[in-house]
Amino acid sequence: MRDPRFTGTTFVVIDFEALTPAGRPAEPIEVAALALRAQGGRLAEAGRFESLIRPPADVPVTAMDTGQTGLTAAMLATAPPAAAVMARLDARLDARLGAPPYRLVAHHAHTEAGLIAHQAQHCPHLADTPLLDTIRLAKAVLPGLGSYSLDNLLSYFGIPRPVDRHRAMPDVAVTALLLEHLLAQGCAAGRWRTLLDLDAAAGMQPKRLARQGAQAQQSALF
Repeated sequence: MRDPRFTGTTFVVIDFEALTPAGRPAEPIEVAALALRAQGGRLAEAGRFESLIRPPADVPVTAMDTGQTGLTAAMLATAPPAAAVMARLDARLDARLGAPPYRLVAHHAHTEAGLIAHQAQHCPHLADTPLLDTIRLAKAVLPGLGSYSLDNLLSYFGIPRPVDRHRAMPDVAVTALLLEHLLAQGCAAGRWRTLLDLDAAAGMQPKRLARQGAQAQQSALF
């Protein structure tokens, strides 16, 4: 909490629920984000966002999907599409929190990074934001735990499992609590003292799709 770069950073805990159609990228059906900033020796909420997302017409919501999340095709039918939701989230974070620096935080952040990358044209600020992975943080301070699933880590730290687990905002809320526990335990063990230490232990650069990389390279030439 004494590192100026840490206290000057907004940590945005983010989670998606998604459909996984065969042969194509995952399609988000819900997103939630909780912004946290260092205040008074702890991470305090600075803003939040959540929305259902209507999947493409050719991507069905299966019984297995509904069993996992509780979300049905009827519930998603009137939701806005991913392009509109991601644009709103991108604008909301940029407007309310000001310019970067900020970090996205997710459990198994590779999944969230992939979903964001496929929506990058609608959320350019999010798509350019580095991430912190709470699995990597947990492995750094709890080596040999065996399972680093979210449920197992919640159990380890005594964080109650939400009744609506696998919905985006409840998962974000418990991931934020997990983040605070991991930060405290890592500090106590001398594992990290600065934001740079956190980045070294669990940081991830934004995911770039091959086409995005080619476009960026072409833009740089002119």
